[in-house]
Amino acid sequence: MNTQIKVCLVAGARPNFMKIGPVFSALDEVSGFDPFLIHTGQHYDDDLSRVFFDELRLPRPESHLQVGSGSHAAQTAVIMTKFEEIMQQRQPQVVLVVGDVTSTIACALVACKFRLDEAFYYQGELRDRPVVVHVEAGLRSFDREMPEEINRILTDSISDLLYVTEPSGVEHLTREGVAEDRIRLVGNVMIDTLLSARDRAMQSDVLERLGISERQYCVLTLHRPSNVDDPADLGAMLQQLDALADQRKFVFPVHPRTRAKIDHAGVELRPDRWLMTPPIGYLDFIRLVAGSACVLTDSGGIQEETTVLGVPCVTLRENTERPVTVSMGTNTLAGTDPEQISAAFDQALNGRSEAGVPDLWDGSAAVRIAADMARRLLDGGDQ
Repeated sequence: MNTQIKVCLVAGARPNFMKIGPVFSALDEVSGFDPFLIHTGQHYDDDLSRVFFDELRLPRPESHLQVGSGSHAAQTAVIMTKFEEIMQQRQPQVVLVVGDVTSTIACALVACKFRLDEAFYYQGELRDRPVVVHVEAGLRSFDREMPEEINRILTDSISDLLYVTEPSGVEHLTREGVAEDRIRLVGNVMIDTLLSARDRAMQSDVLERLGISERQYCVLTLHRPSNVDDPADLGAMLQQLDALADQRKFVFPVHPRTRAKIDHAGVELRPDRWLMTPPIGYLDFIRLVAGSACVLTDSGGIQEETTVLGVPCVTLRENTERPVTVSMGTNTLAGTDPEQISAAFDQALNGRSEAGVPDLWDGSAAVRIAADMARRLLDGGDQ
């Protein structure tokens, strides 16, 4: 007979924290689940990590693996080695990973091969391997030059339960041969966090602190290797964007990795047209986005946040793994071509159109996940 089902939730990078929080809370409300949080430390900068735990009122991690920086291979190896020790000590029946970062695939890979000391019932059958759960499954950019795309594909292929944010994810997984019973369209846990924090975020005084006014600025974020790693490409991108900064001042919270690349490229941006800041906390960032005239980004999660906030978004990529933000949201794919970026930017500033919020992006995705997991692991698990 199953007793408490231990659920190990893994987070390691900034996007993970917004996704893990609501899932942890929803599982903690279900009698029979014993959730605990592991922080791999993939993002080790306090501005990208600790502040999110404080602002989002996340539970403190039971363990912090303190992985730090390194190449993909080095990070993956350290995460796997340290996470296996956690598995041996805690023996969780469920490992839940989110998103598409290195921590996601590394911990899923460890979990799917791990043998527990004691078997448990899962959907009526005895099992001695943890159930691997992937939240935000099925997203595909179809661009294998993106490390995140490889992480997504591999994590989905070894996960037992796949919780999906939008219909395209169900289509992709079905086409890849995943059994229908393992897939659930539940909505977007990142939007759970956004909706629960929006009122607090709107009380932020970040605009006053930065000396900017509502709708009189645009927000820029850049961090993807394809945009920032090559100094020539990064310089060209910023030069293109600088040509647009005479219409609105650009507020640019700079990821530490991007800052280093800008310095290496020797790029200088005029302070009368650009406001470069260190990384900004979650609540301040949501207020900054909500008050902007437009957001330009290469981030996946920000495409989702702007869709819900109703703010025009220009995505500086040739593809998106979140097509629903284009088909019914505020998002426009502009690629890296100067003319396309300029046209998309002008449209964003001058041609706001009606946008919709995707189905199930209603703040209850985590509750649906917890209910489905309870059905599989608790309601029919005692034999």
